[in-house]
Amino acid sequence: MTAPWRILSLPPIADEIVQGLFAPLGDAAEVAFPRTRDRAGLLDALGGADLVIGDFTGRLALDAGAVAAAPRVSFVQMPAVGTDSIDVAAWAAAGVPVANAAGFNARGVAEWAVGAAFALCRNLARGDRAVRAGGWPQMEMAALGPREIHTQRVGIVGFGAIGAEAARLFAALGCAVSYWTRRRRPQAAATYRELDELMAMSDILVIALPLTEETKGLIGPERLALLPDKALLVNVARGGIAPDGAVLAALDSGRLAGAALDVFEQEPLPEGHPLRSREDVLLSPHAAGASVQSQLNLLGMVRDNVTAVVQGRDVQNVVNGLNPQVIRR
Repeated sequence: MTAPWRILSLPPIADEIVQGLFAPLGDAAEVAFPRTRDRAGLLDALGGADLVIGDFTGRLALDAGAVAAAPRVSFVQMPAVGTDSIDVAAWAAAGVPVANAAGFNARGVAEWAVGAAFALCRNLARGDRAVRAGGWPQMEMAALGPREIHTQRVGIVGFGAIGAEAARLFAALGCAVSYWTRRRRPQAAATYRELDELMAMSDILVIALPLTEETKGLIGPERLALLPDKALLVNVARGGIAPDGAVLAALDSGRLAGAALDVFEQEPLPEGHPLRSREDVLLSPHAAGASVQSQLNLLGMVRDNVTAVVQGRDVQNVVNGLNPQVIRR
């Protein structure tokens, strides 16, 4: 009789949720969890695992050290789109496919980007704070120059599932939408522009591409300086693409009139960080994709891919170039 596949699930997905996902597999699989939620617990648990469901917060990194501690692991499923906490090349060198959950939260994140753009255009968070504090800044709010969103030129950096959905939603509101991506999309319902041209023509800039060595610092001081005066920035990607210091400098200079940030270079955002005190910044705790619908999509994708491994079928969304047919080690 073939031994059951041992599925190691890392936090923060609740144990009972994971057990429920794979209960239909019966004796073909068993689910395990680290004894402790730290590096030592991770390395100890990897030794007996065949499959790993990663930590979408990135706190338990599946780096080269984790690869060395996982001689039996045959497949890694990241319950997220980003894989920057995984050394995908090291897993590839070990012959282990790594998959993400591409597109699971595309609509949720795109809706957050549009909602954040609305909030910046009309200074909603600032007005709310002032009224709650006992003020009535009616004339002050008008002096800030509130904008109707359909008048804004929107530039989207990155045109994967999130960027494409954001483009569709902004266009439906009447915005002129342009995009830049490393691989041009001939069928895109938006105008392609080279990156520097896009920056110069974006009243609202939306960042929606993965963090890689090539994209780290991509939207730095020089490129932010290309934006029109009083532009708005919405970042739903990763903080390192538009470094916090560069964003702060652009706000101080007036190049940016406001920013909506769901992501930061260091998460959680440190106490006392200057972004926390800015009236012209809308802050969010990396929660743009945390809708009920997105979470259901995510769990379904994780369940389907891990089940495919156990049942000998191809997996989806492999990100490190290996065969989607998982071979048990």
